[in-house]
Amino acid sequence: MSRREAAVRIVLPAHLCTLAKVSGEVVLSVREPVTLATVLEALEARHPVLRGTIRDGHTGRRRPFVRFFASRQDISHAQPETVLPSAVARGAEPLLVIAAIAGG
Repeated sequence: MSRREAAVRIVLPAHLCTLAKVSGEVVLSVREPVTLATVLEALEARHPVLRGTIRDGHTGRRRPFVRFFASRQDISHAQPETVLPSAVARGAEPLLVIAAIAGG
């Protein structure tokens, strides 16, 4: 890993872990600056089966009922180019991809 890359940890919901055939955290090498978009691009490149599951394949927008958390903050509505918190970018904390539940 070069200086221009960071090891980012990602925690996926169980159904996406099953689909991607991974268990536990996924660790990816991501080019800096580490943004939500660059992390998702790296994830989809490593696990092509996830393309279109987390974000729409045509628009790149987050799918309904998928949420993102970084450093205990909900970043689901942040712009994809927003730089992730340094604790996530350096791998000290994971980026959480959460399957949201609707209902009442």
